Amino acid sequence: MSEQRDQLTFANPVTRYEDLDIPEQSQPEPGLDADLTPKPDRGEKGYRGTGRLAGRKALVTGGDSGIGAAVAIAFAREGADVAFGYLPAEEEDARTVSELIEAEGRKAVKLPADITTSEAARGIVDQAAEALGGLDILVNNAGHQKSTARFEDLTDDQLRETFDTNILAMFWTSQQALKYLPEGATIINSTSVQAYQPSEDKIDYASTKAAINNFTKGLAQYLAPKGIRVNGVAPGPIWTPLQVQGGQQTEDLPDFGKPTALGRAGHPVELAPAYVFLASPESSYVVGETLNVNGGMPTP
Repeated sequence: MSEQRDQLTFANPVTRYEDLDIPEQSQPEPGLDADLTPKPDRGEKGYRGTGRLAGRKALVTGGDSGIGAAVAIAFAREGADVAFGYLPAEEEDARTVSELIEAEGRKAVKLPADITTSEAARGIVDQAAEALGGLDILVNNAGHQKSTARFEDLTDDQLRETFDTNILAMFWTSQQALKYLPEGATIINSTSVQAYQPSEDKIDYASTKAAINNFTKGLAQYLAPKGIRVNGVAPGPIWTPLQVQGGQQTEDLPDFGKPTALGRAGHPVELAPAYVFLASPESSYVVGETLNVNGGMPTP
């Protein structure tokens, strides 16, 4: 970009963000934004708040990096206090996000935990509500993705971790959040284009994302009469640490995102407005919806 732009700047979507010239690289799990090359735009400089979430209290799981970090930053700039969960090994990224939230004059609550157990997943909800003085937005974003070239090599441990992180944790956090969420509150679940176009090397991950779509629609039907809206966001190829810690085959990284209609991978900041919209009262008649933010990949 030749000039500083925010999410409201009118521009060609093909070229509005810096091109991601991605080299082959790898990181140990869980991966860090701090070590990514090139650096993704999470909205640190380019997201402009408009007061749409003033006074709100949000919990974002997986909020230390990638899409979750972009959502946490955007929520703070829209006026919300934000608690976010992350794995203890991601502390470096978590400190950065916490500082960005606090720079907006909002409260940041770091919640290191592995939410693959019911106790931990429910625990961060209780901690968030206590620290924030309540809770009215829950973003279920934490995810686990590993590329497995041969289906025969998919291990029981990987299968369990993927399902525990991606879908079972959503059941646990959402159940616990109902102890705190008032009328007008929202739950937003991160799904994926993989729910519609599963890659042969991500069958376990894609299966959980399809389950999240169904979970979102079912929970939305249950909670709508209670005044709580549930929706989802389905990202396409977004440049995050998930891709370099085994989420993609290393040799495929230079072409990551290029098959999309826009011809590029997305930056995490490009997801943030969808979450802000679904969290804000302006989407009051949007229930059980999955917003696809995928650069033009066809979906149902």
